[in-house]
This record gives sequence, structure tokens and C-alpha cells, in this order.
Amino acid sequence: MCCEEMYIYMGKFVVKHTKTGIKFDLKATNGQVIATSEVYNSKDACMNGIESVKKNSAVAQVEDQTVENFEKQKNPKFQVFKDKAGEFRFNLTAKNGQIIAVSEGYKTMANCIGGVESVISNAPDAPVEELADQ
Repeated sequence: MCCEEMYIYMGKFVVKHTKTGIKFDLKATNGQVIATSEVYNSKDACMNGIESVKKNSAVAQVEDQTVENFEKQKNPKFQVFKDKAGEFRFNLTAKNGQIIAVSEGYKTMANCIGGVESVISNAPDAPVEELADQ
């Protein structure tokens, strides 16, 4: 299998410009967004964010904040929690505690953990695709 074909079977980071800056989405092989970044002021800062997600997701532990008296994990970590709408979400924090990626809302905890596992398996080796300015 040649290297171009390999990318068909893995996720990717998609960098796109917004009205206020530049951000990235980590997309799964099916094209669904797994995690999203903040809006950065520069492309360099965005690319640094991607590198941080690649590096930190590979070693991050899961901190399940949905249970009472949950065990706190050291950063980097995936913080799994329930939002005000009752959906499950996760944040990926870097070693310094800064949130570097956030998820969409999930209806079930199992799907949220599936999202975390998808970041862990897709992010470290995911290629970066930059969308042209719209």
C-alpha cells in the first residue's frame, strides 16, 4: 500500500480561516469532527496547537468528572464531563493545564469515550490539510 492510500484510513487535522483568526478541527476517517481548537491569531500558533494535540493526546489519561469524588489526573489529560444540556463532552488539556482541544456534545458516555479513543488513535500521526481562504 503506498503512502497516499494510507491517509485514506486515518484522521486528519483541517486548518481553516475564520472571520476572527485561524483554527483546526481533528476529523475522523468518516469526516466527522472529533475535536476542535480555539481560534488562534496566527497560522504558526495554530500549527503549534496541532503539534501540542499530537504530542499530548498520546500520553493523556482520562479524568471522568461525571462521577462523584472523581480521581484527579495529572496534565495532560482528557477531562470528560456533562454540560448544562446534559450532553457528555471532553477537553484535552496540555501539560501546562491549558485546554488545547474540545469535543462536540455526545448523547452517551460511551460515545464520548469513543471520541476520546478516536483522538488518541488519530491525532498522533494525522496529516494537516489547510483549506483555502473562502
